[in-house]
Amino acid sequence: MAYKKKKKKKNKIDIILPNYNSSRYIEETIKSVVEQTFAHWNLIIVDDFSDEKTKKILKKFTKNKKIKIFWSKKNRGAGYCRNLAIKNARAPYLAFIDSDDLWKKDKLETQLRFMENNNYSFTYTSYETFGVKTKYINPPDEFNFEKFINDTSICTSSMIIKKSIIKDAKFLNTKICEDYFFKCKILQNNNAYCLNDYLTKYRIRKNSLQASSLKNFYWIWKINKDFNKLSIFKNVLSLLFISLSSLKRYGFKSF
Repeated sequence: MAYKKKKKKKNKIDIILPNYNSSRYIEETIKSVVEQTFAHWNLIIVDDFSDEKTKKILKKFTKNKKIKIFWSKKNRGAGYCRNLAIKNARAPYLAFIDSDDLWKKDKLETQLRFMENNNYSFTYTSYETFGVKTKYINPPDEFNFEKFINDTSICTSSMIIKKSIIKDAKFLNTKICEDYFFKCKILQNNNAYCLNDYLTKYRIRKNSLQASSLKNFYWIWKINKDFNKLSIFKNVLSLLFISLSSLKRYGFKSF
């Protein structure tokens, strides 16, 4: 009896993209996904009740079968958008990109190969900043929870994570630092590893500069206290070291 050889199931990546009023950047961001050399991806966009200008741009991509757009009926924040996208993701790997950032064409292909060759479940890349400041950022080669609460240099738009390790981890519904808690939660049980290649372009805008530092301090302090259960002393050290590492990376830009 002849048996048909089963085709090897190809890995797929679901890409998580929260969006709110990003009409100046969103089209370029989506194109950087569409033009990836790795073909087996799906893009999940959650629009957070954007203005009509932004929605009009997004609607140009609705005919692409690899792109799924969820339209929120009210503004809920990036954390809600990312959580909704994760809930609707079906692929074994999840990648994340913000609505004003960009990927190099071989980002997914190179990073997935790096993960599979080393059996890694959580990876991030080196990245290039552009916009207000242009710099090449080289994060540490490896992170665990203890290291990350003192140095938050994992760029969200550079991450790929195996969906199986996310479990009950979620993004907080806060206006800022919602991704800090998510990364902390994952890193409590898993290490993350850096691919030292500038495959991600992280946009720095004027409204992301030093003016928001006090808010960042507040939310990281609160997350450390309420969720990470750090002592006051360890929380102070966390904020101090995060500030120093941020100044080293960006100069006077909030972390």
